[in-house]
Amino acid sequence: MKKYCLAAALSMACLAPAAQADTLLGLYVGVDGWKADNEGSFSYKGNALQDFNFDDETFVSYYAALEHPVPLVPNIKLRYTELELAGATELNSQFIFGDQSFEKGRNINTVSDLTHIDYTFYYEIFDNDLISIDLGINAKQFDGEISVEYIPQNNASDSKQSETVEFSGFVPLVYGRAEAGLPFTGLSVFFEGSFLAIDDSKVQDYQMGIAWEFIDNLAIDVAVKAGYRSMTLELDDVDDINTNIDASGPFAGIQVHF
Repeated sequence: MKKYCLAAALSMACLAPAAQADTLLGLYVGVDGWKADNEGSFSYKGNALQDFNFDDETFVSYYAALEHPVPLVPNIKLRYTELELAGATELNSQFIFGDQSFEKGRNINTVSDLTHIDYTFYYEIFDNDLISIDLGINAKQFDGEISVEYIPQNNASDSKQSETVEFSGFVPLVYGRAEAGLPFTGLSVFFEGSFLAIDDSKVQDYQMGIAWEFIDNLAIDVAVKAGYRSMTLELDDVDDINTNIDASGPFAGIQVHF
């Protein structure tokens, strides 16, 4: 997945030289580091959700956005978000996952790969030196897998169990972004998020923080930013996988605007 996102970003980067000024075509590329506190549960098909104690992790997110002046054609933003969660639990009841049945009282481990790509199509509703507002739609593409494993401890009568289930699918969301600048400082505050709440599914992914543009000239703008990101993934039957995952914590990153 990472290769696909980077290839798309490079493709957009190749288009940037065609513009003679930012008023014709603008390219934004950036990378964030995200320290997330993770918790939640998952299940397979119609089985009950099983809670896991997930480790805190540091994830990386890459993005690229292309803005243009063509009427009615939306701008596009691609974001790759790493989200591979490692965790464990002691079962207080039988847990059925894939073709395996893990018995009550066993300590099982999981690696849950929820890494995904966001495809965002948006319009600049308002944009000047002080305030900008973007609205659009977003689709999260999941192409991951969840592995569950039981390794016997000091009990020769037990045998090792493991099961891996792959899943893929798209989740559509509503997208919005707002930024307000502080004149003559290079500082701005921002909020960006995608949201969905329908039937038993609820997905929200938002970040808010402050940015400082320390390079600003005709050729390139460079900004550093920091803030808080929160992601909730309550997925209902996405390729037989159900999740209730929350990942939240501080992030910091850098953005380059050509």
